[in-house]
Amino acid sequence: MSFKEEQISGVKIKQIALLSIIIIFTILIGYNLAMFIPALLGAIMFYVICRKYNFYLQEERGWKPWLSATVLILASLVVITLPLYFIGDLLIEKMGNAQVYMQKFNVFLDKIHDFVFEKTKIDILSKENLNKVKGMAAKFSTVALNGTFNTLTVIASMYFILYFMLEKPRLFERILASSAPLKKANVSLIGEKMRKLIMANAIGLPVVAVGQGIVAMVGYFIFGAPSPILLFALTAIASMIPIVGAAIVYAPICIFMIAEGQTGAGLGLAAYCVIVVGVTDNLLRFTLLKKLEDIHPLNTVFGIIMGLNIFGFMGLIFGPILVSFTLLMIQVYRNEFSTEEVEIILPEKDRREELENKIDLTI
Repeated sequence: MSFKEEQISGVKIKQIALLSIIIIFTILIGYNLAMFIPALLGAIMFYVICRKYNFYLQEERGWKPWLSATVLILASLVVITLPLYFIGDLLIEKMGNAQVYMQKFNVFLDKIHDFVFEKTKIDILSKENLNKVKGMAAKFSTVALNGTFNTLTVIASMYFILYFMLEKPRLFERILASSAPLKKANVSLIGEKMRKLIMANAIGLPVVAVGQGIVAMVGYFIFGAPSPILLFALTAIASMIPIVGAAIVYAPICIFMIAEGQTGAGLGLAAYCVIVVGVTDNLLRFTLLKKLEDIHPLNTVFGIIMGLNIFGFMGLIFGPILVSFTLLMIQVYRNEFSTEEVEIILPEKDRREELENKIDLTI
């Protein structure tokens, strides 16, 4: 092999240098504007939700861009943001005094442990494990609350960014599509998959959560559970977790009520939650969520854990989206650079031309 053949071409050197500069500046920008990342993600989420209505108002109804953007922002604020914010605000109000909250939680946990040990003689929670659970609960509540205190700032920044996205949507999508160094089919694949993921997590999960929370709250009022409004918010949040779901909240409450001597009410609440809340969960998940997007439960579990650490309560929605998006990008990378023949699995219909015509981001 000659010396010339071993040399790296000038084009590759320029390409590596340019990519290095782009990566360095991207890291610098991301590091210094990290506090606005949740706002940007929220703006993208609401843009996807409002996209169809924005095009309808601007192009079919002839509305001014600023008017269409303002109306959609106000509508999303009333329909989606305010209810979610009020649930978070309720939790902050009830759990804001961390010391008092943890004292009540410790008494609650000790009561359940003593009752189970007395009836079964099985030390499910030894002193060591009990202290670990209390410590984990304290850490979890602190992380979640600290991530939620900046919610108003995030919401204001999110709507500021969203306004400029909605005002000139064609320009925004054209910039995104032209900036992506990917094949057109992969850009279309990302666009369609992200639309489904956002709709499933931003619309499907909250609807399932609030539905279960309301149904469970009715049972809490009927059987006299303590703090039913707080339990409604906790049940709604817990219902987003696959497999165990709302049982994380109502099972300990039922045991606590039985331990307090309210045997009939505790058993009645347990039966109500298992049957009525369980049926509601299955009904909503197998009708609404399956139609929007079939997300693997592990994506949701790990996404929620990661999202709560990064974004606070907003991570319940953003976390699963980021995990699913990462897996999607691995698939796109393989499609772009694999030397083997890779069949691109397109959503709905396996016809590339039809998909590109349907969701072509280059307009």
